[in-house]
Amino acid sequence: MTMRTRNLGTTGPAVSALGLGCMGMSALYGDADRAESIATVHAALEAGVTLLDTGDFYAMGHNEMLIGEALRTAPAALREQALTSVKFGALRDPEGNWVGYDGRPAAVKNFAAYSLQRLGVDHIDVYRIARLDPDVPVEETVGAIAELIEKGYVRHIGLSEVGAETIRRAAATAPIADLQIEYSLISRGIERDILPTTRELGIAVTAYGVLSRGLISGHFTRDRQLAANDFRAHSPRFQGENLQHNLNLVEALRKIAEQKGATVAQVAIAWVLAQSPRHNTDIVPLVGARTRVRLAESLGALDVALDAADLAAIEEAVPADAAAGDRYPTAQMAHLDSER
Repeated sequence: MTMRTRNLGTTGPAVSALGLGCMGMSALYGDADRAESIATVHAALEAGVTLLDTGDFYAMGHNEMLIGEALRTAPAALREQALTSVKFGALRDPEGNWVGYDGRPAAVKNFAAYSLQRLGVDHIDVYRIARLDPDVPVEETVGAIAELIEKGYVRHIGLSEVGAETIRRAAATAPIADLQIEYSLISRGIERDILPTTRELGIAVTAYGVLSRGLISGHFTRDRQLAANDFRAHSPRFQGENLQHNLNLVEALRKIAEQKGATVAQVAIAWVLAQSPRHNTDIVPLVGARTRVRLAESLGALDVALDAADLAAIEEAVPADAAAGDRYPTAQMAHLDSER
């Protein structure tokens, strides 16, 4: 396995071809093992992964502290190559409920101060509001991040789950390096307007949910029981007939994977990698591995070469809009500027 690199947009840093999404090590997918999580971060860095993605609201700061510990205990050379991508702005109460978003300039700077402390770093490489605050113009939020860049606390401005119009407004305010947004074989909405806009403006995409929260990993079974603190227990795609339909898609994909001598997860990740034109490697998949075993499987996607015939077969097995169910519950979908 050879780790390739690609740039986060025309203004962003060079990063590894795959990034590590760390959310599941702290929140939303049931209990995780802290020691194994830290070992997984170390293994990712050792394999050449440079981009570590988190959010200050993932288990109310727990995830940032976990990454901070992983960085402190990593060899110096690996620690220095790590790039942090942080989302902010999501508000939660003591019970863990979502209670809104805050993109006010003062709040942006406050959130950054706490993240820098929890991560144990002197700067954040890519900083972005998790969801657009409907009460604050994106220009004000982006402008506040630009001020943090001027003072050396942030290196690059990112966006998350916003639509084409918002991307244009943000880019007119300050250089935008990257848009983080869900993109996978069964979540392809960005192909209509958002991806053409980012490419026009020279903005990269970090794609989360490339395995659709494990749904298209090849490991999710029809009879799996989910814990109450697992996000998927309330996700439309994991419910009843929707789940059965979606797992049928996975089985169709499995046949292709077997022919390639790969796993379903590796083919799903390789498909996302293949969506970047050869001259424009602008999509960086985030793999949400919580263990070293799953990380190793995901990294194996870099050795899976999909030719035109493979891509056509995948398209036939899992056509665009083939998934049953929205990617979030209705209340959360209402907050997604990217869906408007």
